Amino acid sequence: MEELFTISVYTENNPGLLNRIATIFLKRHINIESLNVSKSEIENVHRFTIVARMTEVSVKKLVGQIEKQIEVIKAYYHRDDEIIFHETALYKIASSLLFEKREIQNIIKKSHATIVTVNPKFFVIEKTGFRKETEALYDELAPYGIMQFVRTGRISVSKTEMRISEQLKNL
Repeated sequence: MEELFTISVYTENNPGLLNRIATIFLKRHINIESLNVSKSEIENVHRFTIVARMTEVSVKKLVGQIEKQIEVIKAYYHRDDEIIFHETALYKIASSLLFEKREIQNIIKKSHATIVTVNPKFFVIEKTGFRKETEALYDELAPYGIMQFVRTGRISVSKTEMRISEQLKNL
């Protein structure tokens, strides 16, 4: 049975690695739901956080294939109940609506979103949370007109210690 997995890949920061990792998914006909790359807690080590829907057998094989890449230090996979995760979304809305439509202010307050900037032409709302929360805010704002919308990929930390720092010391 397919389910959603979050894959954490600790790597050196080398050009072309993202393409090779994406190709591993492509060859297996697995769609990447979200992707985030950033520096990690370890100096000079980056972390890919990839979300994809597949079977556990497939994710085990996929992680093994990813770990064969020279620049990959270690890869892990997690189910949603094994991690703490969020996404962030930005919504750009016409400024006139903020003052003319009281409902917009109520929607922002009810969703626990934040206004991050206001100028004469537009304002930007930020919402951090689970995907269903950012999508719900999108659905509420859509009838008023969203000028731009963007959402990050999932970011996550594991509930258990992954001990990647200790593994690096042994290499």
